[in-house]
Amino acid sequence: MPAIQKAIIIGAGPAGLAAALQLHRNNNIAITVYELRPEPTTLGGAIGLFPNGMRLIHRLGLHEELVACGSFVNDIEIHSLSSGSLTNIDISGWANQQTGFGYLRIRRKDLQGVFLDAVAKDQIPVHYNKRIISVTESPTDVTVTFSDGSTDTADMLLGCDGLHSSVRRLHVDPSIVPEYSGIAGTQSIIDCTGLPEALRTHANAFLTRTGILAMMPCSPSGDKLFWFFSRETPIPHSESGDARDGWEERRQKEVAGYKDTILQIVGEGKGEWREALTKVVNRTDVVGFYPIFRLPLGGKWYTSRTVLLGDAAHAMQPHAGQGVSMALEDVFLLSRVLNDDERSLKDAFAKYEEIRRPRIMEIYNLAAKNGDRRKNVGPWGLWMKEYMAWIAYGLYNRLGLRAWGIGQKYLVYDIDKVKI
Repeated sequence: MPAIQKAIIIGAGPAGLAAALQLHRNNNIAITVYELRPEPTTLGGAIGLFPNGMRLIHRLGLHEELVACGSFVNDIEIHSLSSGSLTNIDISGWANQQTGFGYLRIRRKDLQGVFLDAVAKDQIPVHYNKRIISVTESPTDVTVTFSDGSTDTADMLLGCDGLHSSVRRLHVDPSIVPEYSGIAGTQSIIDCTGLPEALRTHANAFLTRTGILAMMPCSPSGDKLFWFFSRETPIPHSESGDARDGWEERRQKEVAGYKDTILQIVGEGKGEWREALTKVVNRTDVVGFYPIFRLPLGGKWYTSRTVLLGDAAHAMQPHAGQGVSMALEDVFLLSRVLNDDERSLKDAFAKYEEIRRPRIMEIYNLAAKNGDRRKNVGPWGLWMKEYMAWIAYGLYNRLGLRAWGIGQKYLVYDIDKVKI
């Protein structure tokens, strides 16, 4: 492979910034990052990073910085609103023992800030308000054109621009378009001063007839609480016939009435949690409403000089907590295959896809399965769901199955150990 001296990255989210850092440091490639938004985004609430992702964060040299901004969560307490605690689930303890890394919940803006500081320290330029309108490849380079008339040319182009990737739509595979998962989420971050200690120090989830209400700390001192209500939501129909208008109408209605909706659900509960959850909802001033889309499995991930990473290639539901971690695995594998001088650039992209497809399919299907647990059920369906959780996880804990790593083996996956 001729030396890759320069790469263009479209997208300044976690995937794009991680790719910029790794390829600059490990492959000695000059990087320029372009971002559609006019400034760094603060959207996204709080995200989770499991051990497989945290290990790669450590290899990027950013572990201490992230830990200083987030909160570690080892287990999650599952509750019934009517009958109290059902069970406790260890979500990362075994994987932590195997890898030395735990599960971190961190505000997206803090994660973004750590990445941006590192990119600035490495003097990697990031340009904002740059909308890509075309991609042109030749046998020797690739050129991108932006809506302001400017262009840039490099040896390689990376599409790290998320679910609605312009690189995918304009150049790599316009046939692959996002599809609605059937699940939507309402979420917020609040100050948890005065709330019960169990909310400030532990993760808690409440099973309801219309989805899952969950909350967990997302700051080092435990003063910030991230909560979300994830549930089955039908696709809205706009009078104008425009699906995007429909979602906007739905979003406005959801935000306007979310407190009454959740308070009604919480009101079905009993005991101390009813009062605590009512406080959480009443304390919330701002919410985000997010219909959850994903990309269909399949489609192209690359051309001769362009490759897709992260959500641009394989956006999945967030219900496995692996979105950022999957992007990090993409980045580290791409860095490895690009160091193989015996492969052409296109062959390097092909090897990257060949290795990543099975792993992505595994996590994609896990996320979809977990999403199904958010679907609406009747009173008997909720009782059955609670009973099965009590039985299954109770046996899991009593039989010591945690020692076998059941349910956590995918969290110890190390992309740097995969044979290429």
